Amino acid sequence: MDSRSSSDGLNSTPDSSSSPTSSPSSAVQRALQLIQSDNQDSKLQGAQEIRRLTKTSHRCRRQLSASVGPLVAMLRVPDSTESHESALLALLNLAVKDETNKIKIVEAGALEPIISFLESQSSNLQEYAAASLLTLSASAVNKPIIGSSGAIPLLVETLRHGSPQAKVDSVMALSNLSTHPSNLTIILEAKPVPSIVTLLKPCKKSSKTAEKCCALIESLVGFDEGRTALTSEEGGVLAVIEVLENGSLQSREHAVGALLTMCQSDRCRYREAILKDGVIPGLLELTVQGTPKSQTKAHTLLHLLRDSPYPRSELQADTLENIVCNIISQIDGDDQSGKAKKMLAEMVQVSMEQSLRHLQQRALVCTPTDLPISTCTSEVSLK
Repeated sequence: MDSRSSSDGLNSTPDSSSSPTSSPSSAVQRALQLIQSDNQDSKLQGAQEIRRLTKTSHRCRRQLSASVGPLVAMLRVPDSTESHESALLALLNLAVKDETNKIKIVEAGALEPIISFLESQSSNLQEYAAASLLTLSASAVNKPIIGSSGAIPLLVETLRHGSPQAKVDSVMALSNLSTHPSNLTIILEAKPVPSIVTLLKPCKKSSKTAEKCCALIESLVGFDEGRTALTSEEGGVLAVIEVLENGSLQSREHAVGALLTMCQSDRCRYREAILKDGVIPGLLELTVQGTPKSQTKAHTLLHLLRDSPYPRSELQADTLENIVCNIISQIDGDDQSGKAKKMLAEMVQVSMEQSLRHLQQRALVCTPTDLPISTCTSEVSLK
């Protein structure tokens, strides 16, 4: 099967050698004639040609848009696995990085047969159906339509029991669909969290799969059912923390966002569950190395994880060091405490070195005409 990409589900390299309005080539014209034929063998050959032509060419996707109707009709041919597979793969390639084709495929009635293939005994058909829904769900126009079509419960079921590739594509499709608010309650009702955690635990934490799992979890923990499901699942919170520590920048942003949402919703209920799985070292690192959003969220979460989220006195500065020391004092003796103390000491040392370098640089450019002599002498003396 064609390789996956981060956005649509397939890897494609747009063909920039010709514009989408160029005259169709003889190969494109032949493929259209075959797919529009009344002969089933010719249709099958046409679908295979369309799949080949549209694999890497955006121009061919535009020129072969007229094939969508006949290909969708092939999905409805009774007891013809070969026709179903060939048509699905052709439609999949037509939809990649082409918003118009994505919408056209759904409007042509493709969802009903595609959804039915999620329950197919053929692992190939099941995989192609999950990949198709992943690709089609990348369209904002399609998200509510797919959500109301009955696809979500079957995607969750595929996430539980499908092949490894079907599980990955299903969680990515669910993540796409979760960005439309009306779909979130449908996803929650299907109880996907245990299966998401099961997929997340063994996968590489810097992978696209981990990113989509955490994005979906971040959306679901905005609801009490989602938070309860995550904390009830053994290793659920820990799996999110592992992504916070070792994920991609985007994955870590989703992970810290999920934990922050939980703590903000009910600090007393979730604070201990987050602390006991060793979140502090990862949060400390994120305050320095995360995206701007991650850094802000990590700081906010550290505030909430201390014994009181507010400064204990006006005399004590509410600095990151004081906040972390306050947290560490409550978990003294744990392995994470020692690691957090070491990281904190290193961060303080780095901060001091950066400040010293900044002062030295200012001193190097300092001249008697720039600043008063006393100030210049004071800065130079730090060299």
